[in-house]
Amino acid sequence: MLLYALEQCFYVQRDELLFGEYIINNQVNKIPLNGVEVYPFASEEELLSFVDTHKGILVAINSKKIKGANSEIRSIVNRNIGYADGAGAVIALKHKGAKSAIKIPGCELWLHIIERLYKERTFYLIGGAQQVIEETVAKLRNEFQGINIVGCRNGYINSDEEKQRLKEDVVSKKPDVVFVAMGSPKQEYLMQELFEKHSAIYQGLGGSFDVYTNKVRRAPKWFSDHNLEGVYRAFWEPKKRIKGVLTDIWFLIALKLGKY
Repeated sequence: MLLYALEQCFYVQRDELLFGEYIINNQVNKIPLNGVEVYPFASEEELLSFVDTHKGILVAINSKKIKGANSEIRSIVNRNIGYADGAGAVIALKHKGAKSAIKIPGCELWLHIIERLYKERTFYLIGGAQQVIEETVAKLRNEFQGINIVGCRNGYINSDEEKQRLKEDVVSKKPDVVFVAMGSPKQEYLMQELFEKHSAIYQGLGGSFDVYTNKVRRAPKWFSDHNLEGVYRAFWEPKKRIKGVLTDIWFLIALKLGKY
């Protein structure tokens, strides 16, 4: 509950200092957070409408990326579409004046992109173990009848030759949307390399294929609504997740002290 308490304390003390929206001439403008430029979307629909007219790489931004992104990741994000997928990122955006900024979970966003586009666009999926990618494709074809998935492969790319074959396959099949679920920063590096060869909508998904195929438990809605999804994950996977919770807490403290 510490993260939630810090967040509420921060909101209460900053509300009167928030200024203006970052929207000029109906265009959403990016906000720099420690050199990482993030779009302060006020709704998922706003993001989806933006993506309708802007090809690029969708990068989920959380406190870890803001705090620790290297120059290459910053460059990838800043050339593309960074959106808030973490409580820390949302709090930082509000601190900068984007009062309406919201958290947009990437593990939900990709499915809403499919729902919006599957009748007319083509898709390519990369990531997860072989069984996971096969189950993901099968489940998508069952849930979205007629979806055109032109290619897929697992996320274990072990040689330059494998990567080159993947690039050639993507260029050959020309998908409109490419989902890459390999974890950060691997997926961002790969998406950038693919985008340089083939322009499309790309989204990095982390472990979303595992969530979609029920290999990984997602936090109940109450935890997500109260920005406690990380705490829930840390309870079930303490060795893997506790560091992320601590990063969020220290990020909020640093933000309150004016570091970001």
